[in-house]
Amino acid sequence: MKQSQAKAMIDDESLIDAGPLLDKEPLIDNEHWLNVAQRCPSPNFNHRPEDEISLLVIHNISLPPKQYGGPFVQDFFCNRLDIKADPYFAEIAHLQVSSHLFIRRDGTIIQFVPFNQRAWHAGLSHYSGRDNCNDFSIGIEMEGCDDESYTDFQYASLQQVTVLLIQAYPDISTDRITGHEFISPKRKTDPGRAFKWQRLFTGLKC
Repeated sequence: MKQSQAKAMIDDESLIDAGPLLDKEPLIDNEHWLNVAQRCPSPNFNHRPEDEISLLVIHNISLPPKQYGGPFVQDFFCNRLDIKADPYFAEIAHLQVSSHLFIRRDGTIIQFVPFNQRAWHAGLSHYSGRDNCNDFSIGIEMEGCDDESYTDFQYASLQQVTVLLIQAYPDISTDRITGHEFISPKRKTDPGRAFKWQRLFTGLKC
């Protein structure tokens, strides 16, 4: 699948899946934080070189790999990962990375960086003739791995957040949503073959 294939037909008659966000009306506030997300501010961000926000990038992450539910993703994005907690952590603890959002297996959303700031999620990347996708993109990490199915709750939260982002930042359109594997194809494979692009796009009403 190439970048253009991450786009899918949108069924205007479909409804967004029910999920944990529905108990509170989600919105993005004037400081570019999502009101239904838990805040976990990361130091790993800087100002965008321009104010442009025109791309949404989907990733996956689990720490340790294929283990879910612990605090380690938050610790990693906040530069406090304990290398004694797992042997793998010694390989990555020196990295300074972040994303805007992290969606857990139960649909819970954690926000690390306000959307108007430049989170460090994409690394070396290229999209539609442009390098450095961090400059103009929002990054969302799904708790998971390339070859294990994502949960109903995660798709529900991702769909609702995506609709909000398109409304708040209209330069993000449904044909400017892609995966890390497509913007960094020689380095990255996420969100992987387990991610159902059609399910994401079919659930959007925007």
